[in-house]
Amino acid sequence: MTNLFSQLVSTTAGAFLLLAVAAFLEVFGDACFQSAMYQSTGTKRALWFVAGTLVLVFYSLFVNTPKWDFGKLLGIYVVLFFVVAQVVAKLRFQQSPTPPIYVGGGLIVLGGVVMTFWKG
Repeated sequence: MTNLFSQLVSTTAGAFLLLAVAAFLEVFGDACFQSAMYQSTGTKRALWFVAGTLVLVFYSLFVNTPKWDFGKLLGIYVVLFFVVAQVVAKLRFQQSPTPPIYVGGGLIVLGGVVMTFWKG
């Protein structure tokens, strides 16, 4: 599995794919905790906490299994995290982005582009 992930991150498309999956797992794990804390009680709450824990463990394995310069890829990861978080917020919690989120998100995207593509 380590070799497969390392081969994937050696290409731009593969690294992007793994980062996108990692962003989804991180956001979804957090959404499970949000569901546990604010939208459920009893056994259902416990199941949401367990689900969130398992998803975040998979996220950690996904991010840490390949040998890559994660700091170098952090810009694009933050952009992916922001975008996935907005999609999950809308689909799971029916929360639409507000103008400040759009403006701040634009800055996040701009910052991610600078971090990823500026050769310095």
